[in-house]
Amino acid sequence: MTYSLYELVWFFFLYSFLAWVAVEAVTALRRRTLPNMGFLNLPLLPVYGVTAVGFSIFLPELGERPLFLFLAGGVLTSVCLSLSNLALERIFHRKWRDYSGSPFRFNGRVTFLHMAAGGVAALFCILVGNPLAAPLVKAIPKPWGLVILIALCVLTAADGAVASAAVAQLKLRLHRRQRPEQLFGRFLNGAVQRRMARAYPELEAEKLVESEKAYQAQQPEAVFAQGCSFHKLVWLFVIASFLGDIIETIFCYVTAGVLMSRSSVVWGPFSVVWGLGGVLLTGLLYQYREKSDRYVFIAGTIIGGVYEYICSVFTELVFGTVFWDYSAIPFNLGGRINLLYCFFWGIAGVVWIKGIYPRLSGLIERVPVRPGRIITWVLLLFMLLNMLVSGLALARYTVRQTTGDPPKNAVERILDQRFPDARMARTYPNAQLVD
Repeated sequence: MTYSLYELVWFFFLYSFLAWVAVEAVTALRRRTLPNMGFLNLPLLPVYGVTAVGFSIFLPELGERPLFLFLAGGVLTSVCLSLSNLALERIFHRKWRDYSGSPFRFNGRVTFLHMAAGGVAALFCILVGNPLAAPLVKAIPKPWGLVILIALCVLTAADGAVASAAVAQLKLRLHRRQRPEQLFGRFLNGAVQRRMARAYPELEAEKLVESEKAYQAQQPEAVFAQGCSFHKLVWLFVIASFLGDIIETIFCYVTAGVLMSRSSVVWGPFSVVWGLGGVLLTGLLYQYREKSDRYVFIAGTIIGGVYEYICSVFTELVFGTVFWDYSAIPFNLGGRINLLYCFFWGIAGVVWIKGIYPRLSGLIERVPVRPGRIITWVLLLFMLLNMLVSGLALARYTVRQTTGDPPKNAVERILDQRFPDARMARTYPNAQLVD
């Protein structure tokens, strides 16, 4: 089932609140207190709301496959939580949650319990929550519903600004090298700061000073893109996009005897699916690059399968086009993924993290710091522009193939001139239009 943007925003706030209630209940049982868990002061946990929206967009087709729905929900939840925690760490230079001492942990940010809870949440969302919530949302008069949503969005944005300002104040005091007792006396003196200190034990002053020093010690001074950094991930995205396109082209030629384009974009041989896959595997498996090949293979198989499934749903919803169909291959799931190619993702994960990544990482780190940063932003801007133009060209191509409407403005006229049907057919030879 496809939901409108209006319904998805309602789902975001609904599940953000339900997640807050669930987390508060569990915390109350463990700590015998109600610390109001979460970054915001409002009773909302936005990361879980975003995750639920992801369930609603990408996973409805798995409603009749509970096991796959559970696995996909667990992986999607783990990715969202990891990215959320990583973003907070990068912005504020400190850990908000540290599960390094927990068993079955992943990157110290997510544990197996989070993954299992995410799987259960996906089952609840698709099988119970959405079927109950959708009729209730439709029963709300649309004008009143829009007013309520706008008010909620404004309140959430203001609350986020207040919480960010509170943490920014602490960051400023840390840079002034004040003693822990001074931090407690001057910083933890408001309701927001006290609540956040109760919700996040890692925000205790002594730990904050230690984490800030540790973060500063980890920052490279003379090496470009050291570790799994932003600059390195951008370079890896471009390199993996290029290598993926070349590998797929060769594979199709060897197996089918046909030389065809496997590119995702209109400018250059780049496969965005492979590029994002390389970034995803690097980000999620970087800290486990020393573990056994079996461990990496299993993780790569699951992560790659969920990732390819989501990519298939995304392109179909956004562009009305199916770029691959595995219906003729045994052990497929809706024609979007199949067991054999999931194994290929597992093998690719092992080859990438054990063999290719260390060599690419070493080569990237040899780039001088200042030119490397300039090249990073040039590559990023080029790929973003490339994907934007490709999306517009593909959308216009779809319109020409379905309705045949003439161009309505200068942009559409330029797209028709620069990217006619013949060129789009060569770039996307396997694209199939769907309803």
